[in-house]
Amino acid sequence: MPNRDFAQQRRDYCDTPLRRRDLDPDPFTQLRQWLDAAYASGIKDPTAMTLATTSRDGQPQARIVLLKGLDTGLIFYGHGLSDKGRALAQHPKAAALFFWDTLDRQIRVEGRVEKLSREDTCRYFHSRPRDSQLAALISQQSWPVDNRTTLEARFAQAAHQYPDEIPCPTNWFGYRLVPHRFEFWQGRPGRLHDRFRYKRQDGCWCIERLAP
Repeated sequence: MPNRDFAQQRRDYCDTPLRRRDLDPDPFTQLRQWLDAAYASGIKDPTAMTLATTSRDGQPQARIVLLKGLDTGLIFYGHGLSDKGRALAQHPKAAALFFWDTLDRQIRVEGRVEKLSREDTCRYFHSRPRDSQLAALISQQSWPVDNRTTLEARFAQAAHQYPDEIPCPTNWFGYRLVPHRFEFWQGRPGRLHDRFRYKRQDGCWCIERLAP
């Protein structure tokens, strides 16, 4: 394996400007527009976002989750007993980051997190592929497991036990990240990037340019 000099790994960005007049007054509309552009560009998993939470002892934690809906917030799903679920139960705040390298774009989102209703959670759970439902049912996410054979045995047992409808696990939840801040970042040559922040203030969204 070559001994790479990571400090020398760099590339320049395309000269695609982002101007204040390009931005929609509503950050959710702007987010949808950039998501549409990511889909159109052929990026794999354009809805993948890094979700950052804080553990009970104040340790930041991050992982990739998939955005599953947009309404008054960003919707995602997961196990309540996982690292993220336990972190959100203790500190119901989070940050999310989308990064699309081929577009030289990223979006940061910060806010509080609330749980979806049980009805909405179960509705989405039962819309998932059968194997995904079974995996969620048998997996004690983030907890130690002896080996893969154990997981596969649990999966097979659940598939046999539930030939029809699979129950939504009681510890599996839908979450909504309700933002108070967005930041839209467009890479520019020479590292003079364009950055715009939306802040919630007095019930309105205020937009300001940030230094790169």
